[in-house]
Amino acid sequence: MHQGIVKGRKIDWGAIFLYTFLTAAGLLMLMPLVYMATTSIKPVSELFLFPPRFFVVNPTFLNFRDLLLITGTSFVPFSRYIFNSLIVSSGIVAGGVLVSAMAAYPLAKHNMPFRNAIFNMVVLGLMFSPLVLQIPQYLLISQSGLMNTYFALILPYLAAPIGMFLMTQFLRQIPDALLEAARIDGASEWKVFWVVVMPMLKPAISTFALFSFIQAWNDPYPAMVYTTQEDMKSLPLAIQTISGGAGVIARVGTLAAASFLMIIPTILVFIITQRMVLQTMAHSGLKE
Repeated sequence: MHQGIVKGRKIDWGAIFLYTFLTAAGLLMLMPLVYMATTSIKPVSELFLFPPRFFVVNPTFLNFRDLLLITGTSFVPFSRYIFNSLIVSSGIVAGGVLVSAMAAYPLAKHNMPFRNAIFNMVVLGLMFSPLVLQIPQYLLISQSGLMNTYFALILPYLAAPIGMFLMTQFLRQIPDALLEAARIDGASEWKVFWVVVMPMLKPAISTFALFSFIQAWNDPYPAMVYTTQEDMKSLPLAIQTISGGAGVIARVGTLAAASFLMIIPTILVFIITQRMVLQTMAHSGLKE
């Protein structure tokens, strides 16, 4: 009887078409990344072929060597730019997650005064471009004596309205009875926050961390404004220097190598956080 049901089951052509279409679309979206990777290992003889060749025939790592040689002519090695970007991006993500979570917890789970007004101000902050805050932020950093420090590159970006909004909305789905049970067991507010709230916020934290890291990693503006020393510059600014300097045509392969190195951390962060990001998108909340 079971065999008859299997044999008589209809093929879902709609699902097959949908999966085929989504697979093709996903591969199409990967093509720019694959092209960047292949360009970074192309020799000069293949970089300027017409019509352009998508895949490399004679791969070489000379572009990566030339990248180190170009940046090695200055007193700051290329690894210093990578180190600066890692420190700044990690600081912005870690500090932004902590500030957003600590701000979202009372907004979502405490009857604090003016909490609706404060939340509306957070939502209002989403409507303004970060460019509006550039001059006040520069004046504050400059007058506080933090120029040419990592604090100057991190502090202005810790208060993220998108992180506060995302975590507040996520926390509102957590039942109050769960937090009350922890308080009845003798847990303080700090222990409730760290032991109960933070683990349950993992999907929202992963989503915000992904968006925050991508923005911080690819943004050359902080190092352009808050630093005047070359050893405090970031990787995006170094790549802009390479792409805009003399002999830019001869540096196509080198620029591709630098761009490929720059995109690797964002891919790794996305791979690590994608499961939690999908949970945030599909999370329906706990029911009392």
